[in-house]
Amino acid sequence: MPELPEVEVVRRGLERWVAGRTVTEVEVLHPRAVRRHPAGGADFAARLKGQRFEVARRRGKYLWLPLADTGTSVLGHLGMSGQLLVQPEDAPDEKHLRIRMRFEDSAGTELRFVDQRTFGGLSLHDTAPDSTDGLPDVIGHIARDPLDPAFDDDAFQSALRLRRTTVKRALLDQSLISGVGNIYADEALWRSRLHYDRPTGTLTRPRSAELLGHVRDVMNAALAVGGTSFDSLYVNVNGESGYFDRSLDAYGREDEPCRRCGTPMRRRAWMNRSSYFCPRCQRPPRATA
Repeated sequence: MPELPEVEVVRRGLERWVAGRTVTEVEVLHPRAVRRHPAGGADFAARLKGQRFEVARRRGKYLWLPLADTGTSVLGHLGMSGQLLVQPEDAPDEKHLRIRMRFEDSAGTELRFVDQRTFGGLSLHDTAPDSTDGLPDVIGHIARDPLDPAFDDDAFQSALRLRRTTVKRALLDQSLISGVGNIYADEALWRSRLHYDRPTGTLTRPRSAELLGHVRDVMNAALAVGGTSFDSLYVNVNGESGYFDRSLDAYGREDEPCRRCGTPMRRRAWMNRSSYFCPRCQRPPRATA
């Protein structure tokens, strides 16, 4: 599942290649790609025709393209395998092409939504009434992410300690902090020397501040190289994969030596996912041990 750095790379690509362009035609080629738009594909296409895209925005793993002077936006969620690609108009269709958007200018490119597993999609939504940054109403519950200038560190640290949960569950709670998924949670916890099952109530304020700092560091490092990509299912708007997977310290490194102490890394099943950790550097709490 794409996390904040992957989605931000896509947002930056959309800002460069799509912002300011006016839609002339929309083809919805698979109904599941617009299943979050209740009025259906024909309505989605009709409402977009003639609309001009403003600069793409993002919160956590969600991104949206505001439509100029309408108070509505095209909300995109990449799901497990969704891709937003800017392609030449004469480029062959991708096997899993779901939506195509053409523009009135002479740039010669179009926007394509490609999704092999069809878990992602695009939909039209009104802006939340009290939003200061054009947030679509359906994601009003999503917390700000740690790279957002308006993210409140003190409020996050206080809320973290009050949650009766474990630290990795808290990092993946999008109503507490958005944009963090399984990969970057494991990476930040490894850098912080924290076990994924550590109760949040045991974290001191300095420790929670340190953890938040590592979350930001990991995400900024991933952004610098275009995000993480393990296969062809995640690419940016120009079809280029990320390369941060070559720099991962924890995720996917089962039985490989810890880069700090040399102890073989371990993997444990966790909430239908996997958690990777060093058993020496990230000692489990006693109940878990």
